Amino acid sequence: LPNQVHRKTVKKGFTFTLMVAGESGLGKSTLINSLFLTDLYKDRRVPNAEERIAQTVDIVKHSISIEEKGIKLRLTIVDTPGFGDAVNNTESWKHVEDYIDQQFEQYFRDESGLNRRNIQDNRVHCCLYFISPFGHG
Repeated sequence: LPNQVHRKTVKKGFTFTLMVAGESGLGKSTLINSLFLTDLYKDRRVPNAEERIAQTVDIVKHSISIEEKGIKLRLTIVDTPGFGDAVNNTESWKHVEDYIDQQFEQYFRDESGLNRRNIQDNRVHCCLYFISPFGHG
């Protein structure tokens, strides 16, 4: 039985959702592109100073399929442009927390339902939080 589960899982592939959060310019995109040897952000436009001031925290998902040695990985990168870029960041984490909670609640509802055959797992499996190297005060 364990071999059957292993074969089925390898054939179907794996899903992995990685969230990256942190201020602009800390190297989040560079790290993701280097880790997965791809350019997930080729269509990205860097906002100017005025746009950054008015910007709120968004949730942007990028998905890519990677296959290596016959093993398929459906990778989803959840980016949070605008996170930590405001002058007052006391509530900037709220959008990120709400998104993570929503994904877990949706997965729980799907798992509790009758038709569990084609459940899509959008839960955040890992969150990389980039801390600015510059101190305040």
